[in-house]
Amino acid sequence: MSPRGPELVHGEVLLRPLERRDGRAYREVRRHNRDWLRPWDATNPDAADVAPSFQELLRYYRRQERRGEALPMAVLVGGRFCGQVTAHGIQWGALRSAAIGYWIDRRMAGRGITPLAVALLTDHLLLDMGLHRVEINIRPENEASLRVVEKLGFRDEGLRERYMHIDGKWRDHRTFALVAEDIPEGLTALWLHTLQAQQAHDDAAHPGDDLD
Repeated sequence: MSPRGPELVHGEVLLRPLERRDGRAYREVRRHNRDWLRPWDATNPDAADVAPSFQELLRYYRRQERRGEALPMAVLVGGRFCGQVTAHGIQWGALRSAAIGYWIDRRMAGRGITPLAVALLTDHLLLDMGLHRVEINIRPENEASLRVVEKLGFRDEGLRERYMHIDGKWRDHRTFALVAEDIPEGLTALWLHTLQAQQAHDDAAHPGDDLD
């Protein structure tokens, strides 16, 4: 457990609170992925088109953390920083909900890291913290993110028009959600079971592929 929050682990994938020590790696990964991530990055409609520095972002997140409104988590694979998954808009009372956002280094994409990170954080929100609902909002054009929620079984709740300011404009988003009753045994376990079933299917379809 980090002094500022949970550490969520499966295999070589670790989620822990975003820290000041992540600054150098964060800047390198964001610089390398600037063009790939820009179409999906949230922007401030009242500010100049300048991304906040890592220090500014960290201060913003820590204010939200102190108010119990967010959990910004670094995603590390084998000890290497490769992205971020964040629970934001955390609400209690009658709603008990949060939204999840995520991004990954393109060099690490396609390895199942993002679905696993989303599953780990979803389980922490619903099973450990006791929230009832988690949602993910995705631009309809973002095919990579749509594949993540499809793989994990998030329910498509339809289109929100001009829902969020992304890449300089108000953009439509599709909303996907799960509630605690959907995953009584946890989303991570369900995702790993899905992977195992897919592997068994692939092995049965190609029984001799691993032989010399």
